[in-house]
Amino acid sequence: MGKRRGFRPGVGKLCGVAAARTAQELKKLVGKALRSTPTVELRLDWLKSDEERDEFLKWVKSTKTKNATFVATCRRRVGGGELSGDVGAELYWLMRAREAGCEWCDLEVETLEELPGKSVRGFGVPENVLLSIHDFQRTPRLPGLGKLPARSGADAVKIAAMSRSIADSVRLLRVARKSEQVVAVPMGEVGLAARILALREGSALAYAPVGAATAPGQVGMRDLKELYRAHMLTRRSRVFGVIGDPIGHSLSPLLHNTGYIKKKMDAVFVPFLVERLDDFLKAVADFGVSGFSVTIPHKRTILRHLDECEELAEQIGAVNTVTVGKNGALRGSNTDYVGALRALEAKVSLRGRQVLIFGAGGSARAAAFAAAKAGAEVFVSARREAAARELARAVDGEAVTQKSLRKRRFGVIVNATPVGMYPHEGVSPLGASELNCTLVMDLIYRPMRTKLLKIAAARGLQTISGVEMFLAQGIAQWELWAGKPAPEAAMRRAVISALRTEEERRTEEQHRW
Repeated sequence: MGKRRGFRPGVGKLCGVAAARTAQELKKLVGKALRSTPTVELRLDWLKSDEERDEFLKWVKSTKTKNATFVATCRRRVGGGELSGDVGAELYWLMRAREAGCEWCDLEVETLEELPGKSVRGFGVPENVLLSIHDFQRTPRLPGLGKLPARSGADAVKIAAMSRSIADSVRLLRVARKSEQVVAVPMGEVGLAARILALREGSALAYAPVGAATAPGQVGMRDLKELYRAHMLTRRSRVFGVIGDPIGHSLSPLLHNTGYIKKKMDAVFVPFLVERLDDFLKAVADFGVSGFSVTIPHKRTILRHLDECEELAEQIGAVNTVTVGKNGALRGSNTDYVGALRALEAKVSLRGRQVLIFGAGGSARAAAFAAAKAGAEVFVSARREAAARELARAVDGEAVTQKSLRKRRFGVIVNATPVGMYPHEGVSPLGASELNCTLVMDLIYRPMRTKLLKIAAARGLQTISGVEMFLAQGIAQWELWAGKPAPEAAMRRAVISALRTEEERRTEEQHRW
């Protein structure tokens, strides 16, 4: 790709996006980017003034950076950028970028439309031109967009479009598969998985910020390179994922990818924001998905889409793990059951104990069945009383109202609702007067110490963080799909470290305010 130097295979196809308000800040970001990749986009439009742009380009010209490929971008506001000037101002700075040694430039289609003959030829911009098409609202009709306009003088096309559905992402990546001259950039949280898999699907580049995000749904350079190993993925790489809504809080990608990296497996685990199950299931074959975790709110509704289901998962009535067969058949199982059982029995014997499950969703069902099969007497309380009664019947237990909890006593109380989950960690599903027990477990793992667990600890009760169930169920999934023992210690360290770092940062922010 390109007349002089294309984007080289592997790490060179990861493009670090450097964007800052001052030349000094931008210089630091360029240095940071070059430690991860030789390909860097210089967002000249983000600089706050022409003086800052002038200072920065003088620095680029004076800096001898061996084997680096700089892509100069000075996008106007009409094309979704920050430059307030007209087309002449944009071309001026791109010409200055060429003088500074930039070999590539990004030129938006809106600018091309304003040029004589709709061609960049004859202008002194960098020799290699990436023609960019941005749509921050939707994914447009794509036939023909991947083709270079005749006589445009461009060498490649970048299509950055907002994914409103997973089907949008699939359509965009199909364009990249057909041409080596296409850079596909699905935007938004729905497009996140496709953005990670873009190089695997044939995109010429994958963008990642090294500082502030410059587009919706971006993945930072460190995660894209070190966690997802996007530059190493090929069509032979196995793809796994987690589906849910919301999904941004999930640490499943960290857990699973840590295992793949430790075991040197050619596999990746990505997050899919799934609002409609049929939207995702139609894309399973396109992305080559071999298996996926299922979280809120799809653990029960996934059942009707399965070709086969393990007996225990069918009894529970919820599935958190789906394996995709070579023929595309979907087989469901439930490792939440294993996670809940291991986490609880590491602290207390359940046999003969009275266990209250607060909630009646998919995770609640797994916890209820785990407690019942371990010999506990199970009670269920939920906002939806009919659902509580149905779950109680399924485990030969008893449904109780939340109003009655102040007057009742249990051995164990398990919160299986999402109340108190990040970013709403300041609330608790139960008050101190309702925690009449000896042990409280919260299935929420982010944060590790929820408001509920803090209330319980203040009352002198034993507590179990949801991270214990999360680790146990995730490791069981990993082993099911990998067919080998998981590197449990490494996976646990990665998750605990991430949660502790997050909580320390949150504490610092609270003190700052």
